[in-house]
Amino acid sequence: MECLNRCKKQMLTSAPTAQNLLQRLLADVGYVPVLLAAAVLVFFTGNALIKVTDPVESNYALTAMEMLQSGDYVSPRIFGNYWYDKPVLFYWELMAAFSLFGTTEFAARFFPSVFGLVGVVMAYAFASRLYDKKTGFVAALVLVTSLEYFYLSHAVITDMTLFVFFSATLMLFYLAYSEGRPRLYYGAYACAALAVLTKGPVGLVLPGLIIVLFLLWRRDFKSVFLHIKLGSGLLLFFVIAGLWYVPMYMMHGGDFISQFIGVHNALRATVSEHPKDNVWYYYTVVFLLGFFPWVFTLPLAVKKYKPFHKLRACLRTGGFAGLHRMADSLSMKEQFLVTWAVVVFVFYQCMATKYMTYTFPYMIPIAFAAYLRHHECLVAVMTTVGVAFYLIVTLFVAVPLCRDASAYDAAQAVQRIADGRTCVAVYGGRYPVSLAYYSGYDAKRLK
Repeated sequence: MECLNRCKKQMLTSAPTAQNLLQRLLADVGYVPVLLAAAVLVFFTGNALIKVTDPVESNYALTAMEMLQSGDYVSPRIFGNYWYDKPVLFYWELMAAFSLFGTTEFAARFFPSVFGLVGVVMAYAFASRLYDKKTGFVAALVLVTSLEYFYLSHAVITDMTLFVFFSATLMLFYLAYSEGRPRLYYGAYACAALAVLTKGPVGLVLPGLIIVLFLLWRRDFKSVFLHIKLGSGLLLFFVIAGLWYVPMYMMHGGDFISQFIGVHNALRATVSEHPKDNVWYYYTVVFLLGFFPWVFTLPLAVKKYKPFHKLRACLRTGGFAGLHRMADSLSMKEQFLVTWAVVVFVFYQCMATKYMTYTFPYMIPIAFAAYLRHHECLVAVMTTVGVAFYLIVTLFVAVPLCRDASAYDAAQAVQRIADGRTCVAVYGGRYPVSLAYYSGYDAKRLK
């Protein structure tokens, strides 16, 4: 704590320029333009230079390219074969970007960056509604300059799209519930359907679990059945989700159900794909890395809220009854944010397969770092340094590393020497899907 205080004092004396600059910008321009400028700078810089990498990004990019070329916008396919790893919405995003900008790196990374921008604006708006604009601004800056958010705003994977629709589901529910605006429940059901079209059943199951547990915490049992438009809302949900799931079942039948639901959802939940990662501390490490550099401000939160002191006092005076009283003493918005963050963390901790981006949907409630709103200098310095850091990382680290993780250079060589009769083959290592994406040749694997 003393070290943190010394660092803070040094920042106060050595970096008044950053604080004054930020204050002048906010006074002259306002929160939203400054926030958008920072987000666009961090999320879009270098997108045209970062190659599509193996083993994950290239699968999405090649699938979307083949769907676009085939004219079949319903059934995901790769190397001419149908596959049911993910639903269709993210492929539609890639297809739209390829149609607008061509099959380029910028196009492949366009919608992850756009949805990253949308997520930041949503965080600002929601935190402003729950607290005030200053807290919303700080929460949004925390997202923009957090390591995991930076990564996923560039990555050609589904997680940023899921993050936006998952978060929108919970935000709309809470606004409908807390402000007595029942029509917003329908927006929540619609966003849940879009989340399911992005990544499958988890887009409904996990937000639904959070909502039910929150209402149980509130002892508001009647809302589960009477106030949240369960019947008509689920009807809307199934209509939207059914726009893709019904045609897929009609065209592919049992293969779609067994592969998509059985293998890619149920099996991953019960059998670990990466057994070495199936350890109790996995998502704790992900949290510490994902919230870099803001994780270093957590001592300020401990100092302000004194959670351990309160916990000891509750246990000493009333045991579990004291804990119960402490939980009930939280405001409704605090109960909701705590439920959101904790349930996401525990839910994925209980799953057999662990992956570093699975807990990403807890970012917004954790980013509501209200304890930082009175530390303007610290926020200004960390944001300024953070934006500069990510620009440097993008241009001088991500660009060369992603080129090394891609078969782009090999694909250029293949294009120069191959013709329509050439047989392209690869040997050893992981199969480079990006070779097919960049060259147009489906390489055969030699054993």
